[in-house]
Amino acid sequence: MKMKTFLATKSPFLIIAALAVCVGTARADVIMDWNAKADAIAAEKKVLPVPQARTMSMLHVAMFEAVNAIERRYTPYKLDLVADRSTSKEAAAATAAYNILLTIYPDQKSALDAALLASLSGIQDSDGKANGIELGKIAASGVIALRKDDGSDAQETYRPYTAPGVYVPTVVPIATTAGATSPWVMTSVSQFRPAPPPALDSETWTKDVNEIREVGARNSTTRTAEQTAIGRFWFLVGPPSFNPIVRQVASAKHMDVVDCARLFALAEIAANDAIVAVFDAKYHYNFWRPMTAIRNADITHNPMTTREASWLPLGETPMHPEYPCAHCIISASVSTVLRSIAADEIELSMISPTAPGVTRKWSKIQDYSDEVANARIYAGFHYRFSAEVGKDMGRKIGDLTVRTQLRGLEARADPKQ
Repeated sequence: MKMKTFLATKSPFLIIAALAVCVGTARADVIMDWNAKADAIAAEKKVLPVPQARTMSMLHVAMFEAVNAIERRYTPYKLDLVADRSTSKEAAAATAAYNILLTIYPDQKSALDAALLASLSGIQDSDGKANGIELGKIAASGVIALRKDDGSDAQETYRPYTAPGVYVPTVVPIATTAGATSPWVMTSVSQFRPAPPPALDSETWTKDVNEIREVGARNSTTRTAEQTAIGRFWFLVGPPSFNPIVRQVASAKHMDVVDCARLFALAEIAANDAIVAVFDAKYHYNFWRPMTAIRNADITHNPMTTREASWLPLGETPMHPEYPCAHCIISASVSTVLRSIAADEIELSMISPTAPGVTRKWSKIQDYSDEVANARIYAGFHYRFSAEVGKDMGRKIGDLTVRTQLRGLEARADPKQ
């Protein structure tokens, strides 16, 4: 087996749904199995969405680089790996995943050792298996090196706004440094930073804050029972909120291990860039949440938005600035990738631990993404303009990812690409 590694000089919860399996191509199970293992570890350790997104993107880029090196079906992300076609893709993918997760979760070594043994036990001992194991180690090492200085370890230094001696809540907002992390695809974290939120005397602000005052209130009399269920369903955030969708799409399209690895890699790096982009924008604009705005509506001097002193949203407001909607940008980026690769019309369903007994179903990927955006309004977390801006950012990031990353080999030879 010939392998070369080359780093390009350009910088670069308990499982919440039944694990969808690639029924048509059993070999692709290895990609989804390790995706589910990573979700399970993050759930057990209560990992927040930003670091989990980083882990998932590293995991799936490493698995893609490993299996793609054997067939060279697509252009790599940054690694240049070449392996003999007799090399076991399953062994390469499992070993790459194992080494990424072991690096990030060294305390999980025992469980990860058992998982790797289970993945490799069904592969016949041979040079192909041994070479696959070695290839997986190299792919993981390459991705770890790529992300070593990506800014994800930036020290949190959030400074609460107050006056001398005046109390303010002492809970530090989350993801204050996420915008310092290097993106996988974007040229900068601010590449798709949107225009500022609307003025507090504008027609858009007046309409949208009054909408969420009515439909997003905990004691709302206008929100329907289904809208309440949807709002609670999507209290679920981060990779567990979209990984089951990606698994179902891979299953529906009967993808082999290489195509499955590529689909997951594209979805995860798009989602990671979406998270980085949205938190860059959130802390740039530092825009107030509906609960703050409605309880302080008297200070805006807008006679069309009245103060409601005891207003509460349906759920507990996330601990970070409002604008734009993070859940919206992430679901839109992932759905754009999925629609580009697998088309829009696919039967999907999902359950959520935040809405026990509820199963949501969609016949189009776009419907899933639109529901997520509406859910944040029903929950009382986001204004409609913020949801629309988030969706637009997500579409742009998803489109950029598909157009520029992991392309078919013909793209490398096309000077227009």
